[in-house]
Amino acid sequence: MADDTAAIPPETSPATSPEQAAGNGAKRAKFLRILAIVVVVAALIWAAWYYLTQAGRVHTDNAYVGADSAVVTALVAGPVREVRVAGTQAVKKGDVLVILDDADAKLAMADAQAALRLARQRYGQAGANADAARARVAARGADVNQSRARLRDANAAVEKTRAELARRESIAGTGAVSNEEIASARAALQSATAARDLASASIASAQATQGSASGDLDAAEALVRGTTIDTAPDVAAAQARLEKAELDLARTIIRAPVDGIVTNKQVQVGQRIAAGAPIMTIVPISTAYVDANYKESQFKDIRLGQPVELVSDFYGDDVVFHGKVIGIAGGTGAAFSLIPAQNATGNWVKVVQRLPVRVALDPKELKAHPLRVGLSMEATIDTRGK
Repeated sequence: MADDTAAIPPETSPATSPEQAAGNGAKRAKFLRILAIVVVVAALIWAAWYYLTQAGRVHTDNAYVGADSAVVTALVAGPVREVRVAGTQAVKKGDVLVILDDADAKLAMADAQAALRLARQRYGQAGANADAARARVAARGADVNQSRARLRDANAAVEKTRAELARRESIAGTGAVSNEEIASARAALQSATAARDLASASIASAQATQGSASGDLDAAEALVRGTTIDTAPDVAAAQARLEKAELDLARTIIRAPVDGIVTNKQVQVGQRIAAGAPIMTIVPISTAYVDANYKESQFKDIRLGQPVELVSDFYGDDVVFHGKVIGIAGGTGAAFSLIPAQNATGNWVKVVQRLPVRVALDPKELKAHPLRVGLSMEATIDTRGK
């Protein structure tokens, strides 16, 4: 039996009119035009911003803080008596870091002082010896003159006795002179001749003695000639020994060579350290710099003197450091590595190299926000000024 209930057809939406379809298409096209305009304007704004603020800026995050650290070494050997600083402590130039036992240095200085006094005494003695030798030379000269005078007297006596003998011998036949007187005259002549020979010999002896005294004078004067008590070699050497002893004594007190932070302290009380042994390092953070390692492809416009902006993870993006390029390294890190890369091989692969750029920081900013050696930085060089 057939169902009496007739099937009810579903309701159908009225068909969209052509006018409504055209309006919807116009709205869609208008929206797309507005969207395209917004995109173009945003792109133009971004391009203008990039050109005005970012174009010509070379960036790297491969940058690290460095400083010319001062390695403190002991200049003299000795046991450590006192250590006045600790690691991470800030020190000023001239502050006492370590004090060594100075007993040996004081003894060495006392010995050097005694040696200097002895050298001065010997110089004075050498001067006195020269004066005495000079006086002896003068005395021997007087002896020579005296011997010559005696020779002249002896010559006169010889001539006188010879004349007396000749006069007596001339009248011997007349009986006016006896043989005894003639013999006496001959004896007087012989005695005068002997005295003359003795006077002549005494001159030679006096001259020899004078020569010996002159030699002693030369030897004595050689020790003091052309010098004073301060410039004499022995005195100067003793003075140098004393100054070295004083310097060694002063070096038992080890002071900070620069302002900075104490790091890598390797000294303890009671430890005996050798001369030249490093005991600590002082990092002068007030003069820290940054070495930024840029790719070789970024160096087209990098020049000395260009401004640099830097950001450190230590302070975050809120603190921006300013500096300038002061140097470019003479070679890449790979060129000076312990085992340089050997590129002359068949399986060579090109690797972009990096070259360190030294950046000096603003001292005022560095004082307000101190950095530490080894901290990582992000550096951006503004090359627009070129």
